[in-house]
Amino acid sequence: MHEIEPTYNWRKYYISENDRKSPFYGRSYGQAYEDTIYGYYIDPNWDSIGSETLYCKILMVDYSAKYAVIELFGEWNDTLHNDSMYFKRTVVDHLLKYGIKYYILIGENILQFHGGETDYYEEWFEDIEDGWIAAVSIRDFIMVEFRRYHLDSYINFGGTLQISNWRTLKPNPFFELISNLIMRRLG
Repeated sequence: MHEIEPTYNWRKYYISENDRKSPFYGRSYGQAYEDTIYGYYIDPNWDSIGSETLYCKILMVDYSAKYAVIELFGEWNDTLHNDSMYFKRTVVDHLLKYGIKYYILIGENILQFHGGETDYYEEWFEDIEDGWIAAVSIRDFIMVEFRRYHLDSYINFGGTLQISNWRTLKPNPFFELISNLIMRRLG
């Protein structure tokens, strides 16, 4: 677990700890491994959202285009830890204040999902009105669980959103690609 690091490719475009509007503004990252998931140390560059099992890294926010790309890591556990609440309150609510209405969640490092109530997904979906939420590169068994808990009513995932080479794209072309794919789905 300690070898899984957040993506660094886009740091020349955006650094969340340097962004005054970021929920992680001013954070400093050491080399000490302090945070754990189920007793396994994780890379110190992941940002805590208050959950015991789910961490994130905001890779990009473009306030003029109104989008955020957020990489997730760990176990998304709504059954025991209500991780959707932590994510919504710590990250999403903060970005909503600045007009962000398009959310791209990078999910290749979501290692497990345990569903629960959908209240926070419904709230998030209502908060963004004409925006959308897309999950990119979600593992197959996670998609099965997302569907089982009807998250496909709130989050777009699977099919053309399984983009394995997303790291090779720059942030704005990546957003445009996802936006076009979502518009085709909705249109």
